[in-house]
Amino acid sequence: MDYGTSWRIMRPTSLTDQIFIKAKRIRSLEEKNGQRAVDEGIEPEFIGIVNYCAMAMIQLELGPGSQLAPAEAMRLYDQSINAATSLMLNKNHDYEEAWRDMRVSSFTDIILQKLLRTKEIESHDGHTIVSEGIDANYMDMINYAIFALIKLYDAEHNSDNQ
Repeated sequence: MDYGTSWRIMRPTSLTDQIFIKAKRIRSLEEKNGQRAVDEGIEPEFIGIVNYCAMAMIQLELGPGSQLAPAEAMRLYDQSINAATSLMLNKNHDYEEAWRDMRVSSFTDIILQKLLRTKEIESHDGHTIVSEGIDANYMDMINYAIFALIKLYDAEHNSDNQ
């Protein structure tokens, strides 16, 4: 609400770079055991990854352009998140929630790997030979960021109860 749909000016490649910045900061904070110069932890960065991925999915569909009405932007955002959630539920069924036994740092590394894959696909104008496309990588990054947020939330609330 603060910025409207100013992100509509951005190309998907620029959004990929924004996500990369967020993931690199998370990894930096993880490696520094949470020591930070800016008073903001990793949770807002994972939330940023979710939001930027949804925006990038919208941009892949519409292309960069003029601002959208807030209601239309929310509809498209919800559509992107719903597509990622549907994918997550299907994969969760097949993988039997293996993510619950993973470390948050592994989610960070996987997101960074997905970003490098995405950048490689972008450098080939979105063409792939056998791998999934850019949109699938954005959906996976949304899901790994959500898994990380769930794990962080659980860790914080489980430690409060002890």
